[in-house]
Amino acid sequence: MQHLAVAEYNEIWVPRAAVPLIQFGEASRALSSTALNVMGLGDLPSDAVLASYLKCFDHIVSWYGANRPEFRAAMEAVGVPCDFYPALPGSDHSGHATDFFAEQVGARRGLQPRINVIPTEPRDSIVIHPFSGSRRKNWPLDSFRELASTVKTAVEWCAGPEETLGQAKRFDDLADLSSWIAGARLYIGNDSGITHLAAATGVPVLAIFVVTDPEIWAPRGDNATVLRSPTVKQVIEEASRLLG
Repeated sequence: MQHLAVAEYNEIWVPRAAVPLIQFGEASRALSSTALNVMGLGDLPSDAVLASYLKCFDHIVSWYGANRPEFRAAMEAVGVPCDFYPALPGSDHSGHATDFFAEQVGARRGLQPRINVIPTEPRDSIVIHPFSGSRRKNWPLDSFRELASTVKTAVEWCAGPEETLGQAKRFDDLADLSSWIAGARLYIGNDSGITHLAAATGVPVLAIFVVTDPEIWAPRGDNATVLRSPTVKQVIEEASRLLG
């Protein structure tokens, strides 16, 4: 998206949680505030209002609605031109997901996602986020707990609002979470959005992959290390190496 933001005025619509992370363009809006999610579900007055607003733009690119033919049809019916791109790499794609998205918009391959954060006061700690968007992707929670009880560095846990973990810190704002993670010496987590967020801050990251392919989904950057279905001992050894 940042590669595309070269016009005089650029507006970025993203999930509400991601709005604080947008550091480019002239405006950002939560998708849920735009009525885009109900467009095409019926002959709604909101369709006409939204269409009128969208027609003010010279160029629209969307990863939203890639799997919603009724949405794409509604956009066409009200005369809003839009370039739709697949939201996920298909089975015919080889290589990293970042390159997949970069190629869609003509950006160069090999990009490393980065966000600018103001780190909190540096802490001699390891941040652990033991969850992800799918239980299948999670290294066992008991393994994380064994890891935390074994390493000599202090451990700070974090979790989302709907994730059950009593001792975890929780943040309403992903920008605040990013700054807090960036203040630690090391981050450890599963293949998750928070792990990619941590890598984008520049903090050393140890990502544990269980079922997904790191060749496609690993966080990118010299600060990111990936282990595939490791033992607790292997994670401890790698964490000790990264901590120096």
